[in-house]
Amino acid sequence: MTRVFCIGELLIDFVAENQGSNLSKATNFTKKAGGAPANVACAIAKLGGKSSFIGCVGKDAFGSFLLDVLKNEGVDISMAQRSKTFTTLAFVSIAEDGERDFVFDRGADEELKYDPSIKSEFKKNILHFGAATALLGGSLEKAYGHYLFDGLCNESFIAFDPNYRSDLWTDDEATFIKKCLPFVEKSHLCKFSLEEALLLSGKENVEEACAFLHDIGADIITVTLGKDGTFVSTNNIKHTVPSIVVSPVDTTGAGDAFIGCLLFQIAALSNFETIFNDSATLLKMVEKANKAGAITTTKFGAIVALPDLNQLEEA
Repeated sequence: MTRVFCIGELLIDFVAENQGSNLSKATNFTKKAGGAPANVACAIAKLGGKSSFIGCVGKDAFGSFLLDVLKNEGVDISMAQRSKTFTTLAFVSIAEDGERDFVFDRGADEELKYDPSIKSEFKKNILHFGAATALLGGSLEKAYGHYLFDGLCNESFIAFDPNYRSDLWTDDEATFIKKCLPFVEKSHLCKFSLEEALLLSGKENVEEACAFLHDIGADIITVTLGKDGTFVSTNNIKHTVPSIVVSPVDTTGAGDAFIGCLLFQIAALSNFETIFNDSATLLKMVEKANKAGAITTTKFGAIVALPDLNQLEEA
C-alpha cells in the first residue's frame, strides 16, 4: 500500500464540552489531540493504512503527549520535529448541533524546518497538504512550498485541503486566497468545504466554484456539505454523494476523517490513474469517506472519534 505523508500542525485542542458555542462563557476544558494533518494521518492509520506525520511540536509535556498519541495510533512520527517554542494550542467550544468556535494560540507548529533528506521518500507516494496554519508564515510555510515541489518532482499524488479558519485570516482573506491557489493548481485532489470553495473561487454556487477551480488546475474536487453529503466534480462527473444520518455531538475532525478515508482508499490502488478514469470507483470511495466523516461527529474530540475499518464497514 502507498504511504501518505501528512504535513502541518499537531496541536492540543482544549475542548469546552456541552457549554454552548460561545468560548467567552466556557469554564471547563478537556485536553484532546488535534491538528488537521495529524487527524488525517491517524484516520489513515486507524483504517489500516500507512501514514507519516511531518510537523513540529514543543519540547514540553504537551508535545510529548501528542507524539505519543500519534505513535499509539500507528502513525510514523520519525519525521516529526521538536522546538523550544511551546506546543500550539487551540481552544474549541461546541454548540448543541456540533458546530465549533475556535481560538488559536500558535506556537511550535510554525517552526517546522524543511528537511531535504526526506524528499526521496515521497517517490510515487501521496503528499497531503491540509494544515490550517501552514500559510500564516514562519518556516512551516516555506517548508510547505518546498515539499510541494519535492512531491511534484517525485511523481507524488498531491492532495490539498485549505482548512480555512476565519479567525486566523480576519480582514485578510485575499492573502489566504492568493496563497491557496498555487496548491489548487498543482493538486490531483482538492477537498473543500462549501465555504472554502465559494471563497477561493469568488462564485455563488458549488457548480460554478468547481468549474473555476478546475480551470486553475485541480483534477478532482470534493466539496463536503455536512449532512447533505459531498459534491464530487471531475471532467466527467458532477454528482452529490449522500451521507448517512447521525446525531452529531462534535463536528471537529469530520472533514479530516473524510479526506483521510478517501486517501486511504486511493493509497490501496495499484494505479492512481484509476480514480481519474473510473467515475464509479471514485463515487464509491466518496460514499465510504462520507461514512467516516459522519461517524466521527458522534463523539467528542477528533482522533479518539475516528473510525477503524470494522466500524466503517458496520455503518
